[in-house]
Amino acid sequence: MRSKTVKADKVEVYNFNLIFVYARILIKVIWNISEREVNIMNNNFEIIELKELTSETLEELSLLLMDVVNSGASIGFLAPLSLEVAKEYWSKVLHDGVILFVVKVDGRIIGTIQLHLCMKQNGKHRAEIAKLLVQPNSRRMGVGKTLMEAAEKRAVEEKRSLIILDTRAGEVSNLLYKSKGYIEAGRIPKYAESTEGGLHDTVIYYKIIE
Repeated sequence: MRSKTVKADKVEVYNFNLIFVYARILIKVIWNISEREVNIMNNNFEIIELKELTSETLEELSLLLMDVVNSGASIGFLAPLSLEVAKEYWSKVLHDGVILFVVKVDGRIIGTIQLHLCMKQNGKHRAEIAKLLVQPNSRRMGVGKTLMEAAEKRAVEEKRSLIILDTRAGEVSNLLYKSKGYIEAGRIPKYAESTEGGLHDTVIYYKIIE
């Protein structure tokens, strides 16, 4: 009987130690996530305008684009998006009339947006917002809103009074644009193909800014 009791005690101690180890791992994971989320929600991040792309930045932006596309977003690419294709895209982004912002948390890019200034003689009053990307696990924390505000502020500085943009119908981004005062100008049916092969409408928005 004693030997059985000793064996049972050892099993109980072993199980307790195992639970303790798992608990420590879980607490560490929760702490890391909470710390990142708190930094974002408290606006503890940098908004930077990029005028050139280093190899490191090119890699980060490419991985961000892959994450967003492969999570189902419709931004001109189809999943699965390869790193090679993503890098090719970003390597050609910066040119006259394109202003590129990124958001960094703890030195890591978690979001980006582009402001395209119309370069036509009769369009110097307008600009277009393009490629608003937020890392999937950093959404719903105000990152997209902050990027939109940065782009709009720069549009005003560039003396642009009209901003246009488009997005796939049904995307969560529609709610963001409407909350920022963008007005739906119309829809184009069956405009963009999805990864699944279906054709989706796109919604065109505009906003007059002072």
